[in-house]
Amino acid sequence: MELTLNSSSSLIKRKDAKSSRNQESSSNMSFAKTKPPTYQFQAKSSVKEMKFTHEKTYKPESETTERWEKLHVLSYPHPKSDSSVPVFVMLPLDTVTMSGHLNKPRAMNASLMALKGAGVEGVMVDAWWGLVEKDGPMKYNWEGYAELIQMVQKHGLKLQVVMSFHQCGGNVGDSCSIPLPPWVLEEISKNPDLVYTDKSGRRNPEYISLGCDSVPVLRGRTPIQVYSDFMRSFRERFDNYIGGVIAEIQVGMGPCGELRYPSYPESNGTWRFPGIGEFQCYDKYMKSSLQAYAESVGKTNWGTSGPHDAGEYKNLPEDTEFFRRDGTWNSEYGKFFMEWYSGKLLEHGDKLLSSAKAIFQGSGAKLSGKVAGIHWHYNTRSHAAELTAGYYNTRNHDGYLPIAKMFNKHGVVLNFTCMEMKDGEQPEHANCSPEGLVKQVQNATRQAGTELAGENALERYDSSAFGQVVATNRSDSGNGLTAFTYLRMNKRLFEGQNWQQLVEFVKNMKEGGHGRRLSEEDTTGSDLYVGGFVGSKIAKTVEEAALV
Repeated sequence: MELTLNSSSSLIKRKDAKSSRNQESSSNMSFAKTKPPTYQFQAKSSVKEMKFTHEKTYKPESETTERWEKLHVLSYPHPKSDSSVPVFVMLPLDTVTMSGHLNKPRAMNASLMALKGAGVEGVMVDAWWGLVEKDGPMKYNWEGYAELIQMVQKHGLKLQVVMSFHQCGGNVGDSCSIPLPPWVLEEISKNPDLVYTDKSGRRNPEYISLGCDSVPVLRGRTPIQVYSDFMRSFRERFDNYIGGVIAEIQVGMGPCGELRYPSYPESNGTWRFPGIGEFQCYDKYMKSSLQAYAESVGKTNWGTSGPHDAGEYKNLPEDTEFFRRDGTWNSEYGKFFMEWYSGKLLEHGDKLLSSAKAIFQGSGAKLSGKVAGIHWHYNTRSHAAELTAGYYNTRNHDGYLPIAKMFNKHGVVLNFTCMEMKDGEQPEHANCSPEGLVKQVQNATRQAGTELAGENALERYDSSAFGQVVATNRSDSGNGLTAFTYLRMNKRLFEGQNWQQLVEFVKNMKEGGHGRRLSEEDTTGSDLYVGGFVGSKIAKTVEEAALV
C-alpha cells in the first residue's frame, strides 16, 4: 500500500518555533481484559567516568547544602502520584540514516499523525554522535534531525532528544549498527586503552572509557570537551526550537545512553542473562586511577588490579568468592574497591551533567539522564550485577541515593528503566526484583528531591505491562513519574490489539490511572474518540503507518 501523505524534507528555517501545544481531549478507553503472556526476560543494556586530582572518591554535596536554583523552565509539570503523566514514544534507532537524512519520511509522517491522534505527548529520538560528527572533528551534520523536528512540530508533538555518545549495536533491542565516529575509531585503533577493558583484556568499543575523561586523547580534546562541543553545536543549530517543540534533552552517559559501565555486553555471546557481568576497570587510565586512589588512602597494594575473585560474565553470585553471600564484597577491600569504582561513575555523570547544564541554561528545555534497571540478583546480599555496572547497591549500602542527589544538584530528571516488569514474571534462579528496585529508586529520588521519569526495558504490548507502569506511578512509596517514554515505535505497535493497548495506556496515564475499563464487546475501538479525532479516521492512519 502506497501512502499519499506528504512529508516535508525542507530544512528548518531559523524562526521562532516555540508554539504552544494543542490541547487534546481524552479517549474513553481503559485496559482491555487480556491474559498476559508468559515472558522469559533478559535485561536491557547500558555506562562511564571522572578524574581525581589525588583520586578522591566523588561524594555528593551534603543535604544541608543549598539546592541548586532551577535553571530550566519545565515543559510539563511534575505530577503527584495521582495526576496526569505525559507519554512519549521512542522512534526507531535508524530514524536518521547513515547519510544524514530522515529515514522513510512518508512512513514517519503517517506514524506521527497516528501518535498525535492517540493523545501521545511526543516522541524521543537518538542524536547519534556516530552520525552527526562522522565526517571529522567538529564537522556536524544536523540536517536529518532538522527534517524530523519540522515534521514533529507540524503534528503538534513534543520531542525528547538524546545526546547519544555510545555505539548502537550489540545490546538488547539494537536493530541496526551505528558505530562511534570513524575518526574516533581511528584513535582507538592507535590506542586501544581508550575503551573499556575487562580482566581478560577484552575491549568494548561501545563507549569511550571514563578513565580518560579529562585526558586530551581525541585529537587534542578530552572526551568531556568533545561531548560538550557536540551539545553546544546542537544548542546553536536548534536554539529557536529548544524549549518549544524540543521539550527535553537527555544526556547520554554510557552504553545505551545510561550512566553505567558496559558490564553485561551481549555481542558475540559474551554475557547471558542472568549473569553477574564483569568489572570494566582494566584499561590503563582506569588502572592508573585505581593505583592513585589506593595510594591516597594508604592501601598501595590494593591498587595493582581489580578483584581477582569476581568470576566471569555468565557466572551466578554463588559461583564466585567476591559475590557469594559473605564474600569479598563485604570486606574492607571490597568496600574500598566499590567506593572507587562507583565513585568514578558518579564523577563522570557529574562532569557531563555540569557541562550540559551550562550549555542549555535558560533554554526552557528539561535536562534528563538515564539509569539502568538492573534487577537480576537484586534479592541477594551482594547485588552482583548492579556492582559490576557501577551501582554500589548492596543489602547494607544504598547505591541510588548518591546518584539521585547528583542528578538533583544539576536539576536533572532521573529516567529509570524496567518500569513495566513484575517480580512474578522473572525466573526464580535469577533472584530478580524489578518491583523492589523501582520502589528503591522512587524512594531515593523523593529523598533527594529529584524528579523521576520512566521507560520500559523490553518491548511489551500487553495490558499487564502497561498496568504495572500505571500502578507504579500511583504507588504511595516514593516519587510518581514526571513523564513516561514507551519503547518503541515499530510496525508491531500499530497492529490492532497492540495499538488499542497503547491508546488505553496513554489515557490512563493522563488520568493518573483512573480511566474506565473498555467494554468486553468493544475490542476494535472503532467508535471511540481518540485524542480529539474520530477513531475510524485514526484507524486509517494507523493502517498506513503499519504497512510502510
